[in-house]
Amino acid sequence: MKRKGYIFEQIADIDNLRFAFWKAQKGKSQKKDVAAFRANLDSNLLQIRNELLEGSYRYGDYHYFTIYDPKRRVICAASFAERVLHHAVMNICAIDFDNRQIPHSYACRKGKGTFAALEQTAQNQKRFAWYLKLDVRKYFDSISHDLLFEKLQCIYKDEKLLRLFWHIIDSYHASDNCGLPIGNLTSQYFANHYLSYADRYATEQLRIPAYVRYMDDMLLWANTREELLEKGREFEKFISNNLYLSLKPAVINKAEHGLPALGFQVFPQQIRLNKNSCKRFIEKTAEYSRLLQERKIDEKKFAQNTLSLYGFISHATHSNSFARKIQEQMPEALSV
Repeated sequence: MKRKGYIFEQIADIDNLRFAFWKAQKGKSQKKDVAAFRANLDSNLLQIRNELLEGSYRYGDYHYFTIYDPKRRVICAASFAERVLHHAVMNICAIDFDNRQIPHSYACRKGKGTFAALEQTAQNQKRFAWYLKLDVRKYFDSISHDLLFEKLQCIYKDEKLLRLFWHIIDSYHASDNCGLPIGNLTSQYFANHYLSYADRYATEQLRIPAYVRYMDDMLLWANTREELLEKGREFEKFISNNLYLSLKPAVINKAEHGLPALGFQVFPQQIRLNKNSCKRFIEKTAEYSRLLQERKIDEKKFAQNTLSLYGFISHATHSNSFARKIQEQMPEALSV
């Protein structure tokens, strides 16, 4: 593909920035920082535009906090103004990142996502006898700034855009010249693109019979253990030597024993919720019930939250019986 130019001005366009604001504030319109930005919307958008064009925009105004759902992660939250900028960038550039993905990469892509990945995983579990599960150790913290920037230069030749990308990348360091902040929209696209080179090696060079990647979770299938181990070793070597990443110990097993992925245990003939997903569903339904009873959320918010939980577990084969069991334990909360 040819490298693209003349992108920066499209990002800084006032209409693009206005659209970016609309996307950034979705679901957050009642927050104080969003309300304050909206109160002076035109002047705030114009300030972002002017600072971008002048090269004086200040990057990396981060707030850090820790979440434990489903596992412990340190989230790096940018200021609302910078989140608007991230949306403005991806309004224009997302298509370029998407065009460089293979069909079986599922994160950060329209028409893909968790459940599309789960569906493809279930199909592969039926077709192949063995699976190999790989994921990167501390993925976001391990991404090389220099190598990522080099790969972005393969897509774009717009110097102003590349300078903007470098400022975003260099605004965060987990270690020496490495790391992307978990929480940035741009980080999701950068991280997904970084491993697209591994995708192509797996499918085009190693010719792995079946492959699925959801961000840094990589699933490989074959009909013999020997083939899978051999190709898995070559794949790990490529990721280490070419992307400077370290993988956690591989999980290899027969498909009939079930594959742990995306919050589920996937068997050739059925999909079950894993223990953590069951626990999370129970804890979250209890939490939303308590918040409703204490009038800290209204019935509309309660319905939205619980429907999301039920939507997730609905992809398991026997989710209805599990949901009924939980409903019987919390009849008042779930009958609202």
